Amino acid sequence: MAIYPFEGVFPQIHPQAFIHPEAVIIGRVRIGRLSSVWPGVIIRGDVNDIDIGEQTNIQDGCILHVTKGTPERPQGSSMTLGNRIIIGHKVTLHACHLMDDVMIGIGAIVLDRVVVHEKAMVGAGALVPPGKQIATRELWLGSPAKRVRERSDDELHSANRIMEHYTVLATQHRDSLIAHPIPIA
Repeated sequence: MAIYPFEGVFPQIHPQAFIHPEAVIIGRVRIGRLSSVWPGVIIRGDVNDIDIGEQTNIQDGCILHVTKGTPERPQGSSMTLGNRIIIGHKVTLHACHLMDDVMIGIGAIVLDRVVVHEKAMVGAGALVPPGKQIATRELWLGSPAKRVRERSDDELHSANRIMEHYTVLATQHRDSLIAHPIPIA
């Protein structure tokens, strides 16, 4: 696994989280219980904090980064991902905040100081510009992303099934790696 400190600060990863050996995690990163980080993901907490809750899955090829302090924003912009979040393949998240039960579609880009509230969704390929607020249950699509409608109960149930699937799959992968460790060359 590529887990590295930055300036003496190591990532903090719950023992029940699954981190694929080909993911890269650096610095001020916290990952909660039953969360999963898949191949090709880069989570770089070098200039600010990244806090990932429980049962959140970050799928293949995602990039997560934050913003350092500036004269206009001395604290910079950190990142918080709540619980039970689905982050699709090749998503870029930069210094944003996602509340519980959010879904981010494949290839979406969510930029600095965006807040995505509970049960909202950013669709595949969408670009959410800095500072936007996405309200509870809203679906946003396009580039730049705009509100399209509210998510249905069926969509929320489907997202919950996807999240549960990834929780089980991550446990299977973790157990497989324990049973069959990767040989060191």
